Amino acid sequence: MTDCILIADRPRPFLKWVGGKRQLLDELESRIADARPHKRYHEPFVGGGALFFDLYSRKDLGRCKAALSDNNGRLIEAYHGVQENVERVINILKVHRSLHDKEYYYQVRAQIPEDPVARTARIIYLNRTCFNGLFRENSKGGFNVPMGRYKDPKICDAPNLRAVSKALQRCTVKEEHFAAILNAAKSGDFVYFDPPYVPVSKTSSFTAYHKGEFGEASQRELAAVYDELTKKGVKALLSNSDTPLVHELYQRHCIELVQASRKINSRADKRGKVNEVLVRNF
Repeated sequence: MTDCILIADRPRPFLKWVGGKRQLLDELESRIADARPHKRYHEPFVGGGALFFDLYSRKDLGRCKAALSDNNGRLIEAYHGVQENVERVINILKVHRSLHDKEYYYQVRAQIPEDPVARTARIIYLNRTCFNGLFRENSKGGFNVPMGRYKDPKICDAPNLRAVSKALQRCTVKEEHFAAILNAAKSGDFVYFDPPYVPVSKTSSFTAYHKGEFGEASQRELAAVYDELTKKGVKALLSNSDTPLVHELYQRHCIELVQASRKINSRADKRGKVNEVLVRNF
């Protein structure tokens, strides 16, 4: 088990999240370098925050403040818990770690604590021990992922949690709809969008991992927001799937093809390199 006293050198995502950008960090950061300088960094679909934490670790944000947001309330509550009460989160995770087994997992999954810090520890525990690190809720908002098969899951990574908490001290973290960026971002700011992707086929979907959904209407609204930011002089970079709809929506901007590894499919023979696009307005 990880020693909960060691100190991490650099923060990493404290939650596994569908569509994480670890494998595309070099591609993303090379584009962001072309957009500097910028006054403030915004990320409206923060998810696991891989890009933000890597930029922070490399000191690429400099003295630039960051604004992170998402419309998933449970996710944002977890960010607040680590940002404001990291030692309490760690202590609760130690308890989860000491009691972890199949019966305990399903007991924790079935119960939602009243204390928001306990809820933060709960989502981290479930995320670290559930199948494939998948966050998924049913129509009533209940977490419904079965337990994964891990010999020694890293339930309490205290050094990283402390590093994450430190990185978040200069950030604002909010639960809000992505369209709120129109009021938040000003000329000279930079925005990175990593929305739920447009499905590449009728049988695949990356849009329903919590009780809200992100369908074509949302994709079109996002593209309109992107166009408005461009008119305001806000530099923006967006990731999405390589599909006709995405090419249609962002045809007025620079669209670049990149390859990314995807492991979300339950069948191993369906995983591997897939085409994605990066859209930039600078």
